Order: sequence, then structure tokens, then C-alpha cells
Amino acid sequence: ENTDNPFTNQCEEGQILKIPIAHHDGNYFVDDETLTKMEENGQIILRYCDEYGNITEEANPNGSIKNIAGITNENKNVFGLMPHPERAAESILGTEDGLYILRSILENYS
Repeated sequence: ENTDNPFTNQCEEGQILKIPIAHHDGNYFVDDETLTKMEENGQIILRYCDEYGNITEEANPNGSIKNIAGITNENKNVFGLMPHPERAAESILGTEDGLYILRSILENYS
């Protein structure tokens, strides 16, 4: 969704990541005014999508508003997300896509 932040800057804009989720309940919700402000500020950095990058209701596992899976605060120094990149950091786990997020964080905060 957005790579202009210290959490996903190792990704390509629009890159599809395969990262597992491990939540049963809970989803992200916010009022319309806040959602608009977050979209304008580039604070939405991950969205649930299908394997082709389509953002659809079927690809949204928890009913999160606008398929939001990850956000930052206004200063882009706090990251909240539902997927688990640490569970996608080795090929034996089925995907290494979580490394994009983990490397972004390490590069910017080490």
C-alpha cells in the first residue's frame, strides 16, 4: 500500500506479501473523518488482498474497514498490524515475505 515509512520501505510500491495471520477476533475500524485523514497522510501501509492484489471483501479475513491490515501513526514511527511477519521469515515456513518488513525495521531502527 505505502512504502514511505520505516516499516515497509524494503518493499516495492504495490508489492503483494504473503504473510500469515493468527487472529480469530478483532478488526480495525475508524470513523470516516479519521479514515480520510489517514489515507491522505499515507498512514495505511498494509491491506488484505487476494493472491493477485485485488482488495476484495473475500480477501478480508476479519471485516476490517477498507481491508486495512497495517497502519502507522501520523509521525510514521509507530506501526500497528494484524499479520505476523515473524511467522514468514524462513522458506521452511512457506514464505520469506515477512523479511521485507523485518529488514525495513532493522535498517531504520538499528
